[in-house]
Amino acid sequence: MKADVAALKALEFGEASPEQQKRALAWIINNASATYEMSYRPTSDRDTSFAEGRRFVGLQIVKMLKLNLSTMFEPGEQP
Repeated sequence: MKADVAALKALEFGEASPEQQKRALAWIINNASATYEMSYRPTSDRDTSFAEGRRFVGLQIVKMLKLNLSTMFEPGEQP
């Protein structure tokens, strides 16, 4: 957990190493948003909705990471 916090803080200040960047992104996707966890909560519809909202954020990040950037720009245009 200490390394996760350090990675997120370094990311916030634009000082994260490549390893810290990967660690921070993995923590956001896997822990903060629980992307790959089941969002259904049998005891509460509200808890299910909240968990699904968290999961949605992670899914959107994963979706953006999988997009082919080269297909999004016109020839000669820079990202």
